[in-house]
This record gives sequence, C-alpha cells and structure tokens, in this order.
Amino acid sequence: MVRPAPAPALQSSFAELGTHLSEVTFCVVDLETTGGAETDMITEFGAVKVQGGQVLGEFQTLVNPRSAIPPLIAVLTGITNTMVAGAPPLREVLPAFLAFAAGTVIVAHNAPFDVGFLRRACSSLNYPFPRWPVVDTAALARQILLRDEVRNCKLSTLAAHFHTPVTPNHRALTDAQATVDVLHGLIERVGNLGVGTIEDLQEFTRRVSPQRRAKRTWAADLPEGPGVYLFVAEHEGERQVLYVGKSKNIRTRVRSYFTAAEKRPRIDEMVRVATGVEAVPCATGLQADVTELRLIAAHAPRYNRRSKHPERVQWIKITEEVFPRLSVVRTVRDDGATYFGPFSRRQAAEDVVLAVYDSFPLRQCTPRLSAAGRGTACALAGMGRCCSPCDGTISRDRYGEVVEQVRDAFAADARPAVIGVRSRLLRLIDQQRFEEAATIRRRLEALTRTGARFHRVSALAGCAEIVAARRDGPDWEIHVVRHGRLAAAGRSGPYEVPQAVARSLRATAESVRAAPTPLPAASIEEAERICDWLEQPGVRLIEITGDWAWPLHAVIDHEALVEHALGSRAGVDA
Repeated sequence: MVRPAPAPALQSSFAELGTHLSEVTFCVVDLETTGGAETDMITEFGAVKVQGGQVLGEFQTLVNPRSAIPPLIAVLTGITNTMVAGAPPLREVLPAFLAFAAGTVIVAHNAPFDVGFLRRACSSLNYPFPRWPVVDTAALARQILLRDEVRNCKLSTLAAHFHTPVTPNHRALTDAQATVDVLHGLIERVGNLGVGTIEDLQEFTRRVSPQRRAKRTWAADLPEGPGVYLFVAEHEGERQVLYVGKSKNIRTRVRSYFTAAEKRPRIDEMVRVATGVEAVPCATGLQADVTELRLIAAHAPRYNRRSKHPERVQWIKITEEVFPRLSVVRTVRDDGATYFGPFSRRQAAEDVVLAVYDSFPLRQCTPRLSAAGRGTACALAGMGRCCSPCDGTISRDRYGEVVEQVRDAFAADARPAVIGVRSRLLRLIDQQRFEEAATIRRRLEALTRTGARFHRVSALAGCAEIVAARRDGPDWEIHVVRHGRLAAAGRSGPYEVPQAVARSLRATAESVRAAPTPLPAASIEEAERICDWLEQPGVRLIEITGDWAWPLHAVIDHEALVEHALGSRAGVDA
C-alpha cells in the first residue's frame, strides 16, 4: 500500500521570511468517491509525498464504501462494486493515511472537495482533524495563469499545459501524480515574482493584487525585533509619512500588510500609494509604544486614526478671581489655578462640572463679581443650588471654603462629592424618576473615572525621576522616566548587571523640564502608556525621586460609589 522512495538529498537552509518551498513536505492527495454530496463515501485514496522536487513516498488503496457505487461514477472512474468488495473499510484506511500525511502541507486540485471528505471521515470515526496547511492547485492556477494560456483550470487541462508525464484518468493515485507535476509547474511560474516560501504560495489563492503582493520584498531587510515602522511616499523629492505603526517584530508585521490578512480598505489604499517602508528599532516594547505616539503627533499621517492630535483634550479649571467658578478649557497654564482632567470629549468634562454643581453650591454664572456683592440673585439661588455670592448672601471667606471643598474633592477625597447628591438621588428613586437618577449616576461615574486618570497621570508627572526594570525572558527591560516622559530605554542581557545598565541609561537620558501641574512633560497618552508598564506585575523600582502615590480616597471604585451615593440603602438598591 505504501511504496517508499529513495531519501532526498539534504536541502540547504534559506534565510527567508517563512518556510522555503524547498524545505516543505507536500502531501498531494486525490480522493475518488461515490458522489459529491456530504452523504457520499470515499472509494479510493491516492497520495504522493514530495519535498524539494523529489518523491518521498506514495499511498494508494481502494476503500469499501459499504454502499453501492452509482453506474455513472463507475463509468467515470472505472471503480466498480466488485473492485471494492474486498477492499479494507475506511476505519482501517484512515489511520494509515493520517500517519502518512502527518506534518505535511496538503495539496489537492479543488482542495475544498477532498479536504471536506477527509474532515467528515475524521468526524465519523472520532479522529481529531489535523490542522494541515492546504494548497489548492486549482485556485493557484486561476491566480497565476492567464486566460489566453489555458481555457479552464481543470486538472486534465493543466496537465496538458505543463506536459505532465502522467495523464489524469479519474483514479486517485494517477490524478495525485499529475497534480504533483502541476504543482511544480505553478511554483516555477511564480518563482520570479519573489515567491519563495509556503506562506507566499498560499497568498496567491487569496485574491491579493499582484501590485500589493510584489511589495512584500520591502519587509526582507527590516529588523525582527520591537520597534516602529513608517510607510512613506516620495513624490518629486518630497517625503510624506502615510502611516506609523509599532510591533514586537517589525519584519513580520510589515509583511502582513501585503497579504490577505490585511482587509482594511484604507490600509489597502495606503499600501498602493506607498513607495517604501522605514523602520525605527527600539530596545523595548514601551519605547516602541512611545516612539509611535511621538511620530504620529509629529507627522499626523493621513492613514492613522488614533493619537494624531494629542493636544485635543479638555480640562476643568477653578478660576483665580474673587469668587472662583468652574470653566472648561483646552490648555493648562502655569497660572496657579486648579485644573482637573484630562477629558477626551467635552461632554465628559461638562458631566463632571454638573456633578460638582449637584454636590456643591458654587456659582454657575460667568460674569466677574466684585467683593462688594451688590448684584441680584439668580433663580438657582432661590432653588438652593447656588450660595449666591452675587448679592452678598455669602461672604468671600465662606465662599472660599466651598471652593476649597471642591479642590479637595478633585485632589484628595472624592467622597464628599458623591455624598453631596445622596438625598437628591434617593428622592428621585423614591419618586421613580429613574431617568433623572441615571443622569446623576452617569455624572458621578464620569467624576470618579476622571479622578483615576487625573491621579494616575499627575502622580507620575510629579516624580522628577523613576528608574524601573522588568524581566523580559532572559533580559531586563529598563526605563528612565522623568516628569512623566520616557527619557531613556534599554535592555540588560543575561551577562550584564541591570543596576550598571540603569546607571548608564540615567547618565545619557534626556533632560526633561517639569510641565505646569498637573501636566506630564509628555503627552497624556504617553504618560498613560508608561503607567500601564509600571503597573504590570514584576516591575521593580531601582530609583525614584518624588512620591509616586495617590491619596487614599481620591479614587472611588464602583462599589464605594454605590455605598456613598445610597448610604444605608446601598445593599437594597445596588
């Protein structure tokens, strides 16, 4: 049943971007069946195992289908009921075939047909279906051959086109042998197009345009470590950055842009427009993250959607005037005022402003007020929603105490801001005004969520320097962070002393000046990426200048929010 062939000569190795075709073992298979329906059965197996153009072995056997072969199928294949009557059943043949094909790439002409029967055979006999890579010579031929070369892509037509020594005759082994020669002919046709690996070959069946596929050679000389890649276009001497991305393996990631794995229409357009790829190797993944953010901010590539405008954030400011108020602003200035944020959307900032108004009777009007308080009270004062400094109801000192409570809620203890709306929230629940209660809850959640972001970023920005390390395999990743900005990144190998590498990084790190409080010396997103890394398990602090800490009650989680908002009824209404 199995006829071994002489062992092939050893193949030389290739430094390619995948498994070179000369190193791939193909199992070219053909099945004959009682028909094409899912209920039909296999009547014959035929397979040829090849590597590097040499035959390693052949597999052929009839199979007793335990059902009658239709006359039309018998005429087409020449396989009759008499021929299969004494053949082994599928339960004896299938294990032998699976062993023969183990570790190979399955090749078939019209592969979905043959693979479908193999899958159903495994299922019926409770064998796990092997995760074979599959090459379909019919689909491959449709992508490679032109219409004026062959009238169709039937196996008999392709066999004649490639002058195969064996003529297909609807018998499994003969058709498999012919398919081997068709496969080799197709591989020869695409060899000049830069197709040297099995991964390249499979892409031809996935409808990737030749123009896009031809650009895969751009990845050949790129580094295989972490870093940033830039797709660029040069026109009349001008260089334009189209897209910036990052990866743990630059070469592998860039290569994926030229395959069917990349399905985004705008990226397909970007690849067509691009004239080259540039790489910026990085020592660590965090450095790649930060470099990507900085390059996107610097170039604003038209095909990037995220992080293009780091300046587009909102802040809440407690103004510096006789009777301070809340204002939503875009810029943090070094003016001694109190700022709280950041907010990615203005709606979130306005929700927090309203949450503060729900809890504290700050004035909501915008005109500047004099200390004399000779104005007229507004409707909010009559509703008890404002302490009315405009008409002198509250003194400047007393109003200043209310402002300090708001500052404290932002900077140290958020609980009073939540407790301040408890009576109103419970009243709305009792009156079944659930939509209004949900609005208050949304505002409180915006307040507590922003509080976590505020303290996370501002605590990092307040540290003049943090030197930290984290093990990454046999190495240590080491980063120097100054005022929330990545100032240096490096890697300590297995035979290096991490502390010595850290000292060297500190000595050569970027000098960083502190930004106005609470801003980091970098973008908000960069500071958050640094926080993500610092907060990972296994990070060790080597040196720290400053206090990297949050006030105990500055950030409230969901359970504490419910408890403080509903009081004794928290357990009932939560």
